Amino acid sequence: MGGKRRDRAAEQAAITAAAERLLAATPLRSATGKLTVSELITESGLRRDIVYDHPHLVDAFKARARARDAEPAALTALTAERDDLRSQLTTARDELRDEQRAASTMRKLVAELSLELDQAREELAAASSISVLRARGS
Repeated sequence: MGGKRRDRAAEQAAITAAAERLLAATPLRSATGKLTVSELITESGLRRDIVYDHPHLVDAFKARARARDAEPAALTALTAERDDLRSQLTTARDELRDEQRAASTMRKLVAELSLELDQAREELAAASSISVLRARGS
């Protein structure tokens, strides 16, 4: 009852390649790409029992996934500061856009009022050239 012989080197190569793809966030078979042993099994295309026959590879994958997920406190602080600055920049850009719209409206109003002022001055000048008639007997 001998089945076909297992190629342990090919199994190790498949597990190692699957781990590299998952850690590089470029999975071929995994739907989620999460850094879990279940996803490693899916990505490798091997049966679960075969993957667990290589515990050193599973443990190495777990260690690399943990190390990748562990961020130093300084990096976390910088990430939070970056996100805060992005938020402030977005707010400042929105305010600038609003101010630019308001300035454009004001320029249009100033131009229109200047025209109205010029027209009023012309009307006043024309009206002042009319002589006033005085009533007789005054």
